[in-house]
Amino acid sequence: MPNKSPVIGKSEVVSSSYGKSKNGKTTRPFRLPFSITKEFILRFNQTKSPKEEEELLDIARKNIIKCKRKLGLRTLGMGRHVHLPAAWTEVVYLAQCKGEVQDEALNMLYASLDHAVFDCDHLPALFFVAESVLYRLCCDAFQKAYLYSVEIKLAKIGYLVFLRLFIYFLHGHLENFKQHLLRLQPYLYALSCSKELYWMYPNISSNVQCILKIMEIICKRELPSESIFSPVKDKNTDSGMEHLQLNQKGYEISHLLWHCVSAWTCVQKNSPQLNKVLEHLISHKTQLQKKSWLDSALALLVLGEAARLNIACLKAFMDLMRDFLLSIMSVQNQDKSCEVDDFSWAQNVVSIYIKILAEICLYATNSVLRKTALVGFCDCESPQNDVLFVGKSPEEPELRETSISGLLDYFSSETSDCCDQVRWAGRYGLLYNLVKMSWELRGDKEQDGLRNKIWQMLQKTKDREKDGRICNAVNIAQAEINDPTDPFTSYSTKVSSNIGDESFSKYIGWRIASVLSKLFFPPMDACILSLKRPVMKRYQRRDVNKTQDSMKKRVLRFTVREYSSVAEAPLFPYPDFFTRADRELARIIDHHWQEERKTRQKEDAICEAEERKDKELQEQNRLREIMKRREEKLHKQTRPYELPPRVEEVSLEKKMT
Repeated sequence: MPNKSPVIGKSEVVSSSYGKSKNGKTTRPFRLPFSITKEFILRFNQTKSPKEEEELLDIARKNIIKCKRKLGLRTLGMGRHVHLPAAWTEVVYLAQCKGEVQDEALNMLYASLDHAVFDCDHLPALFFVAESVLYRLCCDAFQKAYLYSVEIKLAKIGYLVFLRLFIYFLHGHLENFKQHLLRLQPYLYALSCSKELYWMYPNISSNVQCILKIMEIICKRELPSESIFSPVKDKNTDSGMEHLQLNQKGYEISHLLWHCVSAWTCVQKNSPQLNKVLEHLISHKTQLQKKSWLDSALALLVLGEAARLNIACLKAFMDLMRDFLLSIMSVQNQDKSCEVDDFSWAQNVVSIYIKILAEICLYATNSVLRKTALVGFCDCESPQNDVLFVGKSPEEPELRETSISGLLDYFSSETSDCCDQVRWAGRYGLLYNLVKMSWELRGDKEQDGLRNKIWQMLQKTKDREKDGRICNAVNIAQAEINDPTDPFTSYSTKVSSNIGDESFSKYIGWRIASVLSKLFFPPMDACILSLKRPVMKRYQRRDVNKTQDSMKKRVLRFTVREYSSVAEAPLFPYPDFFTRADRELARIIDHHWQEERKTRQKEDAICEAEERKDKELQEQNRLREIMKRREEKLHKQTRPYELPPRVEEVSLEKKMT
């Protein structure tokens, strides 16, 4: 089986004919007066004069600063100064320059694709980025004998780009982009034929497999490795789930994905029906199957985002993978003659799960969630922790929990060779993500406990591991983060203030969950992937950068606005238009009635106060009239039935004494 050498090259691959496709046509969707042109790229890569090299590097750095502003890296892609299509195009041009300029450009592009909003105006630029990434992989990277660090970053960027295209496909917004899809076909065929080059690197292989599966679904074309996509059919389909068919092409999402989105929505709204949703979710655990493994991966992504916020969702997330691993291992043990490709999809699901679990360890909202994702719900020491590989029993170990610690114990055991495919991919993914997690927590004093625990796991795994393929995961991870130094032994290492250097995706799960929630449970006054660009306000806050800098390894948490017209029970079908219109009309009438009642109460209070004041005034006038007549008739100024003061009697007694 052909494969690439695990040696990581630092001189990245650069194509001199990058701007043209196989037909000789340029891949740019539109022309803009960019300062980064083809001539500039050739001069930058071919110059040998130190003075000219310094001048060109200065120009490239200035363009990097401009692109950072256009990308809105500090404002999550929002602001008057942000123009994502133009910025993505210019960053792709910058990525052709060798050295540190290429590394920083790819990091910026990955960070922007991670947190950018979903807008249909981005589609032409997304197709341009997709074609550029596929061209770099198929026409440049595949021709090299060694694995380059740029290939790892290109695979990650391609995964985010095609994941976004899949979300647009679910909304039915790719019907007018057939020419763009046809232009991707030659590269997709080349990618499918050459995917075996990355079989030794599960982190890259899972990204490539996701790209191919997404384009297989979108383009409806048969690829060499997989069959044509067919909708998932379930005989026990509930009558309330008929709305899962999303577009005219007949694509039907799995019930597992629908319930995961429902669980995320309940967490955002703090709904008391979350437990019922999770029960129904676990009942659909058998849908983690080969035919719809992309829906399963997307469901894990959405449920993992909910697990960052809620401990019950985290438990459901881990239980779902535990049942999946047990079922896969039982099938592999029973079928001794299973081929290598039979469980390649399970390897992709395991790799994606481990990556999401690592992100929960880093970006969960509280320390309890982070600790649980790392060591599990039971914080007791495993009996296998201090046993070497030689002394392990050949019997199948017990999979207690699917935390990082539990998976390390389970995957590191020696069993039959037929289980080796999923197991070694799991061990590779764990070691690979532990290295990245330790780098992500570098210099963060608030996470010392978590960082020390990760360091202990990493050192034990490195000392025990004997498989050379898995040991290469350390080199691959260090090449991806461009930092071969050990953050634990290098005490001078500080947290980088450069936004865009993160090795994990922080926001793409939240963006996808939010969009799918609006698609499956649309509120009355919410716009689902508007085709028009939103109008920006004239004013812009200037203290956004300060608030972002103060976050420091924290993830912004957003809550979904609660609409009174939305049904709170996500387990039942959403009401039709007329029912929602009646509810909205009743809500408006009730609102106006409440306002009118408050106005009437205020008017009644004012009238009562005026009447009370008039009565008091009339009483005072009546007393004045009585006193006036009494004084005229009796020549007395005292009120009726009031005794006069005894001043005269007291003075008379004094005189007699």
